[in-house]
Amino acid sequence: MSSQQSTQTMKPATAAKKLGVYLPATPASFQEGVVTRAELNELQANPPEWLSELRRNGPHPRPVVAAKLGVSIAGLARGGVTEPLTTEQIEALKQERPEWLEKERATQAEVRKEAARINQLKKEKQERAAGRD
Repeated sequence: MSSQQSTQTMKPATAAKKLGVYLPATPASFQEGVVTRAELNELQANPPEWLSELRRNGPHPRPVVAAKLGVSIAGLARGGVTEPLTTEQIEALKQERPEWLEKERATQAEVRKEAARINQLKKEKQERAAGRD
């Protein structure tokens, strides 16, 4: 199974997503090839300078931007952020604290709080069910 796993290939877009980088900012050689599972594992374990630089400074894809700002991807769109941002741009937004960002962060906090409440209810229900057995 492991030899089959190491020969599995993925499109550059899939590999970029797994690496958390913006595909158009990667080197042409990465964009034009295919990536094996073994190559992806090597990139994750020993990132080359271009990958470290992209992770450090961007531009970052929307999921990374959203995570760094503490909002959802939909929240980014509602805030008018549709393009990849650099780390510097993300830090500037954090400093500026525009109204949309504060609102989306509050929304995201409520979503997390509700998810935690639901998980706690499920856990309690499972514990009660287990106690009846």
